[in-house]
Amino acid sequence: MSEEFPAPVQETGRTAAPVPLDAVDRQILARLLKDGRVSVRALADQVHISRANAYTRIGRLLADEVVTGFTAQLNPQRAGLGTSAYVTMSIEQNAWRDISRELREIPYIEHVALVTGDFDVLALVRTPDNALLRRIVLENIQAIAGVRSTRTWLVFDEVRGRGADWGA
Repeated sequence: MSEEFPAPVQETGRTAAPVPLDAVDRQILARLLKDGRVSVRALADQVHISRANAYTRIGRLLADEVVTGFTAQLNPQRAGLGTSAYVTMSIEQNAWRDISRELREIPYIEHVALVTGDFDVLALVRTPDNALLRRIVLENIQAIAGVRSTRTWLVFDEVRGRGADWGA
């Protein structure tokens, strides 16, 4: 397995340089991804390092932006967001930065990506119902300068993938 992994994409949209990760770093990442609430003491015990070493490594992973935060995983349906859709957008050339900035400010948009293919932007939108989804698409997204067209794909069901194997 490679000693280095791709770094997360920064706010600028440019990929940051990879940060070297050793086997212990990868074990820490695997455990944090499985349970972000794990105590540093338990994490250190699981990875067989001292608590001081665990604190130092987690601090470095945060400072290097390998780990960008700790969040809860939400079940959208149980939380009242029963309608999910992918909205594709065709945009004007060179409008990505302004459009992405505006999309980040619209409530219910969970994820936005600049992509290649038949359209330019893909956004995941989760709302309580179809009526609000319609308003988000027609009144918010389509009102953004530079958005030429949209298509909406309703999500019937979804599952989480495995993600990267961090060697745990």
